[in-house]
This record gives sequence, C-alpha cells and structure tokens, in this order.
Amino acid sequence: MHDKKETLTSLVKEFKLNKEAGKKFIIDGKDLIKKFMTSMFIKDLKNCPEIIAGDKTILREFLHPGKDKIDLQLRYSLAHALVKAGATSSPHKLKTSEVYYILEGEGVMYINDESAIVRPGQVVYIPPSAKQYIHNSGHSDLKFLCIVDPAWRAEDEEIL
Repeated sequence: MHDKKETLTSLVKEFKLNKEAGKKFIIDGKDLIKKFMTSMFIKDLKNCPEIIAGDKTILREFLHPGKDKIDLQLRYSLAHALVKAGATSSPHKLKTSEVYYILEGEGVMYINDESAIVRPGQVVYIPPSAKQYIHNSGHSDLKFLCIVDPAWRAEDEEIL
C-alpha cells in the first residue's frame, strides 16, 4: 500500500509541475495500470464478452496475454466454454496442447480415435495437433475451462 501511495503522490506532483509549466500531462493508461498493479488480478465471468468460437462453443476469455488491458506475465490463455444440451463442438485441431477442466454437465470427449465420458471435476489433456471435439450428452449446459499453452491464436487452429 505504501508504494501505491508514493506512486500516486509522485503522479500528482508531476501533474502540478507540468500544469505550472503550461505543459499537458499525458500518461498512457497501460502505464498507469502497471504502476498500480499488484500481484492479485480478479476478473468476473459476467464481465467477459461472450463469443462463438470457430468450433461453435460459446466462449468467454478470462485471460489471454496481449489481449488483456494489463500486462499479465502469462504464456497460456484461459477461457470458460459452454456447449448446450445435445450440441457438439466442431471437430478441430490446435497446434498447441489444451486442457479442459469440466465444471458442470456431462459429455463425451473425442480425441483422435478415442472417446470417453467426462463429468465435473475431471481434467482432459489434449495433445498438440490432435483431432478433438466434445458432445454434450446431458440435459443441461456443459461448462468447462479451457487452458491453451502457449496461448490460443487463430492461426494455430484448424476447423475440420
């Protein structure tokens, strides 16, 4: 807290000096955020815009290096995914590895020539370049977290 107070005091002094000198005080928003950034960062799911991914899942990105307004020191991306009851994501491949953590619902995960039932509390590892898709076999939404490392990029995904 002491460092934040010193930073704020320093910014106020710089503003006053620039104002007295007839100069404009300009500070980049990212610089300001970095000066006040602590080790804790919290992002609420409801504040993440909903998108339809290339594989037709409903996604909300929690964390993505380069896309967030602050400079998080991450290699991976983290998203919340949703597949409606009875729906199936489109078969696709990523050049990178991916991990699903099942939160709610029940489904069948397909990776290459294998398939398995997935339920809440389970983790699924998907190797790089594996054909993958997930089917919601339940009667409610299938919700899961997706971790892609290195971070997801459109050019690393192929919809089949």
